Amino acid sequence: MEKKMRFGIKSKIIIGYLIVIVCLFIAFIVLNSQISSLQKERNFIIDHDIEVHDLTNRIEKHLLDMETGQRGYIITGEASYLEPYNSAASSWEKDYNALYQLLNNNPNQQEKLEKIKGSIQDWIEVAGEPTIALKRENNTKELQQFFEKDPGRQYMDDIRSQFSSFRNVEKKSTETRAAELDQKNQKIKIGLYGLLLFVTLISLAIAIVLSNSIVNTIKEVTQTIKRITASKGELKGRIKVRSNDEIKDLGIATNALLENIEERNWLQTNIAHAVTMYQGIASVDKLAEKFLFTVSEMTGASFGAFYVREENDKGDLFVKQAAFADRKGDAGRESFLIGEGLIGQAALEKRTLVINDVPDTYQLIASGLGDVKPKSIFIVPVLFEDEVIAVIELASLHEFTVLEQELISQVIETFGLTINGVIRRMEIARLLKESQAMTEELQAQSEELQTQSEELQMQSEELRMINEQLEERTKDAEEKSFELEAAKEDLEEKAHQLELNSQYKSEFLANMSHELRTPLNSILILSEMLEENAAKTLSEDEEEYARIIHSSGKDLLALINDILDLSKVESGKLEVLLAEMNMSELPDQIERNFSHVAEQKNVQLKINKAQDVPDIIHTDEKRFQQIVKNLLSNAFKFTESGSVTVSIQQVADHRLTTAMRTVDTDCWLEIAVTDTGIGIPKEKHQLIFEAFQQADGATVRKYGGTGLGLSICSEFAKLLGGWISLSSEVGKGSTFTLYLPSLSNGLVDYEKVNFAYEEVAVSVEEAVEEAKPEAEITEIDHPVQSVEPSLQDDENVFQDKRVLIVDDDQRNIFALKTALAKQGMTIMTAHNGIECLEMMKNSEPFDLILMDIMMPQMDGYEAMQKIRGELKLVDLPIIALTAKAMKNDREKCLEAGASDYISKPLDLNQLFSVMRVWLVN
Repeated sequence: MEKKMRFGIKSKIIIGYLIVIVCLFIAFIVLNSQISSLQKERNFIIDHDIEVHDLTNRIEKHLLDMETGQRGYIITGEASYLEPYNSAASSWEKDYNALYQLLNNNPNQQEKLEKIKGSIQDWIEVAGEPTIALKRENNTKELQQFFEKDPGRQYMDDIRSQFSSFRNVEKKSTETRAAELDQKNQKIKIGLYGLLLFVTLISLAIAIVLSNSIVNTIKEVTQTIKRITASKGELKGRIKVRSNDEIKDLGIATNALLENIEERNWLQTNIAHAVTMYQGIASVDKLAEKFLFTVSEMTGASFGAFYVREENDKGDLFVKQAAFADRKGDAGRESFLIGEGLIGQAALEKRTLVINDVPDTYQLIASGLGDVKPKSIFIVPVLFEDEVIAVIELASLHEFTVLEQELISQVIETFGLTINGVIRRMEIARLLKESQAMTEELQAQSEELQTQSEELQMQSEELRMINEQLEERTKDAEEKSFELEAAKEDLEEKAHQLELNSQYKSEFLANMSHELRTPLNSILILSEMLEENAAKTLSEDEEEYARIIHSSGKDLLALINDILDLSKVESGKLEVLLAEMNMSELPDQIERNFSHVAEQKNVQLKINKAQDVPDIIHTDEKRFQQIVKNLLSNAFKFTESGSVTVSIQQVADHRLTTAMRTVDTDCWLEIAVTDTGIGIPKEKHQLIFEAFQQADGATVRKYGGTGLGLSICSEFAKLLGGWISLSSEVGKGSTFTLYLPSLSNGLVDYEKVNFAYEEVAVSVEEAVEEAKPEAEITEIDHPVQSVEPSLQDDENVFQDKRVLIVDDDQRNIFALKTALAKQGMTIMTAHNGIECLEMMKNSEPFDLILMDIMMPQMDGYEAMQKIRGELKLVDLPIIALTAKAMKNDREKCLEAGASDYISKPLDLNQLFSVMRVWLVN
C-alpha cells in the first residue's frame, strides 16, 4: 500500500501564505503599472506647462527690457540703457522658438504665438529702432512729434492682451489635464480597493480552510483524550488520527505515554501484591513456596527453584528450600557452593543473569503431554546488607520481558529484609524452644533452679527485643549515613558550581561593562560637544536633541553602574573606603542637587538638621551620598504635589537598641526622607527592597525605573553597618529612614551582631538580614596624587601640547581628538601598544599620553610597563582609560605605570581637570 504523503501544519500554512503573497504580487504589478502611467502624465503636466509659462514670462520680460532700455536711452541719451534693449532683442526670438516647439501639438496656440511675434516685430520696426535712431541723430523735434502720437503704446497694449489670452488658454489646458489625471487617480483608487477586497476574501477563504483542517483534527484528539479520562483509570483506549501531520505525531506520542503508564500501573500493582502476600509467614520454606508461586504467576514462568544460604565447614552453602513445577524433586540441584555453576557465579558477583540461548542439555519442563525445553532462564541473587542470602532461578517457555525483569528486580529489593527477618524469627524460635527445654529440665531438678530459669527466660526475651531494636537502629543509622554522604557530595558539587558561576558572572560583567562603556564614551563626549555648540552651527532644536542624547547616555551609564554595584555587593567584593565626612555640608549639597527638581515639579523641599548632629562622621562618603540621592530621587519621582522633607538627627541614647549598642561607634545617625506621594501598600514593603522589583506593574508603566535603586541602597546601608526602614500608607506618602553608625574603628562584624529590629522610637516593621557579605576595608590616609595648578597656568596650559591617544576604537579616537583639538592641543593616535611604542621611538617627545587598557596585540598594561622600563620615561604623564570598571582596576593601572586613572565613559570636565593637573605638574 502506498504510503500516505505527509502534509504538515507548517506546509499548510506556508502554502496558504504563498497563495496570498502571489495575489498580492499580482495586485502590486497591476497597481504599479497604473501608478507609472499616472506618474508619466503628471510629469508631462509639470514639465510641459511649467516650461510654457516660464518661456512666456521670459518673452514678456525681454519685451519689457527692450521698452525700458529704449525709453531710458531716449530720456537720458546714455548708451548703457541700450544694453538690456540689445540683449533682449537678441534673446526673445530664441525663447519664442523654444516655446513654439513646445506647442507643436497645439496649432491654435502656435497661431496666437505667430500673431504675438508679428506684434513684437511691428513694435521694434515702428517704435523701437526708429526712435533710437532719431535719438542718435539728436533729432529732438521728430522724437517729440513721434511721442505726441506714441504708436508704440498701442502695440504694447496689444501684445499684453495677446499674452493674457495665451496664458488663459494654457491655464485652462492645464486644468483640463489635471482633471483627467484626477479621474485616472480615482479609477486607480477604486481598483486598489477592489484588489484589496479580492485579496482579503482569498486570505479569509484560505484561513478558514486551513483552520478547519487543523481544528477538526485537534477536536478528534481532544474527544479521544476525554473518553480515556472519563473511563476512570481504564487506559485501554488509544487515540486514532487520520491526518498525516504533527497532530498525528502528538497522537502517537500520547499512545506511547498511555502504554508506558499502563505498564507502570501493572508493575506497581504486582509489586504491592507481592509485598503483601508474604506478610505473617514464619518459615523460610513456606515463604519460598509462596514467593515462587506468586512470581511465576506474574511473569508466566514455568519452572523455578529457591535457594537460601547456610553456613558450614566448606563455606557458604546455598540449599534448595522450594521449587515450582517440581517433578519428583528433580527441579534443580539440592545445593551449591558460591561460585559453583552459573547460579553460584551469579551469587558470587551479586548480579542478575538472563540467558535466552538455552542449551539443549538444560533441564526440561514437564507437562502432562511431555517435556518442553525452556526458552529463557532468569537467575536473581537476593541481597541483605550487601550480602547474598538467597538465590532464585526461574525458567520460562518464553523470553522474560524487560517489564517482567524489572518487576522481579524491584520485588527482591526488599525481599532480602523479609528473608532475614524470617530466618531471625526462626532462629529465635529455635533458641526459645531450646531454652524452654532447658528450663523444664532444670525445673525438675530444683525449684531454685526453676526460678533462675524463669529469670533467664525473661532476660532472654528482653535481649531479643533489645537486639531487634539495635538492628533497626543500625539499619536506620546506615541509611542516614548514606544519605548524609550523598548530601555532602551534592553540596560540594553545588559549591563548586556556584564558585564557577560567580567567576563566569564576574568575567561577563567585566566584558559587558567594557563593551557598553566603549561606544557610550563616544556618545557622551560627542553629544556634550554638540550640546555646547561652540561654533553656533546648531539650531535650538538640534541643541535639545544633543541634550537628550547626552542625558540618555548618562541614564544608561547609571544603570550599568547600578547593575555592577549590585553584582559586587552580592559577591561580597564591593570595596568600602572609610574616611571622614563633613555632615555640616550635607544640607547645602541636598539643596544644590534637588532644588531645581523641586521647582520643576512644584514640590516643596524641606531640610531639617538637628543641633546634636556631629560635624564629622566616619563612613564611605560615596556610598552614603548614593543612598541619600537615591532616596530623594524616589521621593520626587513618586510625589506629584505637596512636599519632600529631609530630617537629619542623632539617635538618642534611650532609643538605642541592644543590637545598636553592640556596635563600636561614636554615634548613630538617623536620616529620614518623607514625601507626600502615592505611598506603598504594607504587603509590598519587603518586596520593593528586592532587585528589579517595584510596588506593582502600574508603577513601572507610569513612573518607569529598573527597581534596582532601593535594593542597592539597602545593601550599601548594610555594608556601612546600618539599615533602611520604611513607614508608608497608600495615598498619604512614605518615610524611608536610614540608620547609620559612625565607623571610626572600621566596619561592623556581622558574624557577632544580630541586627533584629527593636523599638527605636517609631515602629520599625521590617527585619534586617543577620548575615552580611564580606567587604574589603580601605582606610583613606592620602589621595593618590593631587596637585593644584596656579591660576595663571590654567589659561594656556593646553596650548600646543603634544598628546598621544592610544585606543583601538575609532569612535573614541574621533571623539577625544575632536574635543582635545578644540583646546589647542596637537593630537597623534595609535591603535595598540606596539604602534604607541614605535611612535614614541620615532617622533618628537609627547607631553601626555591617554592610554586605553583593553587593546589587541599589546594591551595598555604591557605598553605602560615598557614605556616606564625600556624607554625610561618615568616622568611622562600617562592617564589610563578603561571601560572595565571592576575591582582593583585602578591599582593594576597604577602598578603598571599609569600616573592617573579615569573610567569610561569619560566626563570631559573630569578629563580636562586631570590633564591640567599633570600638564602643570
